[in-house]
Amino acid sequence: MLSVLRVHLPSDIPIVGCELTPYLLLRRPDKTVTTDDVPESAPLDGHFLRYKWYRIQSDRKVAVCSVHPSEQATLQCLGCVKAKIPVAKSYHCSPKCFSDAWQHHRVLHDHAASSVNENGNEEEEIFGRFNSTGSGIVNATLTGSASSASLTNGSTSLYPAAVTQRSGGETWFEVGRSKTYTPSADDIGHVLKFECVVVDMETKLPIGHPNTILTSRVIPAPSPIPRRLIPVSGTDMMGQLDSDGRISSSGTFTVLSYNILSDTYASSELYSYCPSWALSWPYRRQNLLREIVGYRADIVCLQEVQNDHFEEFFAPELDKHGYQALYKRKTNEVYGGNIHTIDGCATFFRRDRFSHVKKYEVEFNKAAQSLTEVAVQTTQKKAALNRLVKDNVALIVVLEAKFSNQGADNPGKRQLLCVANTHVNVPPELKDVKIWQVHTLLKGLEKIAASADIPMLVCGDFNSVPGSAPHSLLAMGKVDPLHPELLVDPLAILRPHSKLTHQLPLVSAYSPFARGVGLGLEHQRRKMDVTTNEPLFTNCTRDFIGTLDYIFYTADSLTVEALLELLDEDSLRKDTALPSPEWSSDHIALLAEFRFQTRPRR
Repeated sequence: MLSVLRVHLPSDIPIVGCELTPYLLLRRPDKTVTTDDVPESAPLDGHFLRYKWYRIQSDRKVAVCSVHPSEQATLQCLGCVKAKIPVAKSYHCSPKCFSDAWQHHRVLHDHAASSVNENGNEEEEIFGRFNSTGSGIVNATLTGSASSASLTNGSTSLYPAAVTQRSGGETWFEVGRSKTYTPSADDIGHVLKFECVVVDMETKLPIGHPNTILTSRVIPAPSPIPRRLIPVSGTDMMGQLDSDGRISSSGTFTVLSYNILSDTYASSELYSYCPSWALSWPYRRQNLLREIVGYRADIVCLQEVQNDHFEEFFAPELDKHGYQALYKRKTNEVYGGNIHTIDGCATFFRRDRFSHVKKYEVEFNKAAQSLTEVAVQTTQKKAALNRLVKDNVALIVVLEAKFSNQGADNPGKRQLLCVANTHVNVPPELKDVKIWQVHTLLKGLEKIAASADIPMLVCGDFNSVPGSAPHSLLAMGKVDPLHPELLVDPLAILRPHSKLTHQLPLVSAYSPFARGVGLGLEHQRRKMDVTTNEPLFTNCTRDFIGTLDYIFYTADSLTVEALLELLDEDSLRKDTALPSPEWSSDHIALLAEFRFQTRPRR
């Protein structure tokens, strides 16, 4: 007969908004062991599995610590209450906890104070608006409130909530009837109970005792400090809020670039400082989605997106928010793992703002093969390919704007935009390969520019710090022949050095923060390296902090209107790094608002 051998949960701590799917080990009637589900729609030997989830609610109110979510809170910051900061962030488990977290906690107060404008109205904040309505963390009722009148958790249809037991000051509410359950804000501070029992198909009665497991207390999804869009164009307003809550104005559009950290690379060995539950993909994917959707960008360029995660999660989820998806998986000449878990570059755009015109796919491995055929001696071809072939790709998309360019001389003219999205993932010692890949991409973009008068954006993780040869090539259009990184060139692929140029008028989108003056810009300038006009960091791990990610734009056809504010080290929790429970990648997102320039007629 069908029997349950083992039940356990993949995560130590249940989190609001993150699916809980228990792991079940079953013994079939033929004595074989399996992890396959046995639903009522596909019974096995006249039996199936029935699931139930319960919330245990105590008569005693429970609040959890905002720093140590597995601990109960013993004190509350009254400053948070007065500043109307989400109540979940105001709780601490001890005076020492509050003291240790003060450097980070103070930033919440500073942001709350700065979010009130001269008229006393609360300023809308990108990401903050989404979190206040979408994540459930601002639910202040951490009490034993009754369940809602009906439930939709899992795939089960609506059914009445049921109080199944009450004893010893506890009430058990049935909250789900499918294998998977997603904790809600009502579950915060409460223990959940999962129950699985074998049921006879004919009588619908349970066979034997149910298998149960208890979770720890449900915690709210940690929410990072909201990042605001800072105007840099000198105008007073960033635009108006449209019906969807997005900041927009006529002729402008926003672009997000973000390396989301592939699950393949998110190992507990590499990121031992991040709690295991916060490093798990079920948690990170929901947290990343909340963040990405919260920015409400018109164009989204993501790197390190696993093939299966694109198909099964990001494409369908972002489709619900009005985005069309394009994807280029890395090639697999080097990668030896499962083809479904190899990562790549994903570009999304809002259908109401842009339409797709054309897509180009750049495979650097193919370019390497072409190069070795003509530029490398036969005896060196194998060694050359071993050095050059790194599976990296670039996704280039040509879009057409559906909105008008305010003040344009030719209102009927098509407004095209070329967006390149890449991840140059090359070992640090192969500096020649990194420079060659960036140069190859730029030459391809030059060909597109020569065929059409088109504004361009180059987004991605280039794994190159400001001042490096690849960065110089992108930002300056050339590389100094005496640059020390050019000394690493065993295949002579970078010679003559005079060829390392391009004619695209590229400028780093974040450079206005280093040059600008005025309200809000001075604070951002302190987060910039004024010698390179780049952020101090876009990647922050325990072993490295520096800038690797960029958005470049053609300055003769686009202007920067606003930029997403940068993080500083005070914004990250003390004695930690990325990823963290608040930020689910080791990179930070970059976002810029652009305006199409009106060009004079030729």
